[in-house]
Amino acid sequence: MSVGFIGLGNVGLKLANNLLSSEHLLFVHDLDKNNALEVINKGAIWCESSMEIAEKCQTIITCLPSPQAVSEVIEGPEGLLRSDVREKLWIEMSTTDSEEMIRLAEISNSRGLEAIEAPVSGGCHRAATGNIAIFAAGSRTNFERALPILKCLGHEILHIGELGKASVLKVVTNFLASTHLVALGEALAVCKKSNIDLTKAFKGIKISSGNSFVHETESQVILNGSYNINFTMDLVCKDVQLFHSLAEDHDVPTEISSNIVEIFNEGKEKYGSRAWSSMIVKRIEDQCGINLRAPGFPDEIIDLDNKREGLEIV
Repeated sequence: MSVGFIGLGNVGLKLANNLLSSEHLLFVHDLDKNNALEVINKGAIWCESSMEIAEKCQTIITCLPSPQAVSEVIEGPEGLLRSDVREKLWIEMSTTDSEEMIRLAEISNSRGLEAIEAPVSGGCHRAATGNIAIFAAGSRTNFERALPILKCLGHEILHIGELGKASVLKVVTNFLASTHLVALGEALAVCKKSNIDLTKAFKGIKISSGNSFVHETESQVILNGSYNINFTMDLVCKDVQLFHSLAEDHDVPTEISSNIVEIFNEGKEKYGSRAWSSMIVKRIEDQCGINLRAPGFPDEIIDLDNKREGLEIV
């Protein structure tokens, strides 16, 4: 099957690699062709525009950094809708705004392009091995049409319901992960100030009720000092603001999210928009005059599991 992939950032490139290893005929496009060289060298075919992708592929995947970028790819001057897209399928894997997803899907459907959203969760290390989780939303018919491709890209696949709901759940999970990352910085700083060996602190948290996926992954690159989680500060700022806006839209009183938005905006201002998101703990390191280093931790998280069969979670 010919598949087009648009957006070859930290996550997108890894997902695209899984399609190549699954023997799909892969066409790719990104604003920067250099981002595509790895998959081009493995056999992917470069296209000069999103419109060209739509002309050559029956299924088109987008994995982009912002709602604005998605809009440009769909309805921009060289977007998908500038081509004949009748009976084709668009799989949107970005972390985006749910209302914008619904708007673009309605426009796409009016042109004959069916849409499903399928944002991923679980970190770049799991995206690299094809073991990442996928939240899918859209009609059951479109979900089943997309499922063979989604099984190549991820392991656990959850169909949530109608369009928009997957984007909401993805933003919720990113908010929770970002909140725990900030809390871990404070927790590890207290351990450091209390003269607790940070390796033992890591292991203690891991076997306790305070454990989390974020601790098991991001704490390791914090303790190493690389902070390299393959996710940047600007993306977290976008995600937590999307969550905060959803809470406001639904009149949900929040005490935490506004603080998380402020903390990450400060981190972006201080360390740069392209700094790794786990560098947010450096705020408290700098304020306390400490470093949260411990020996023996990796500079990057790698998924040691082989690709597991993709399956729908029922």
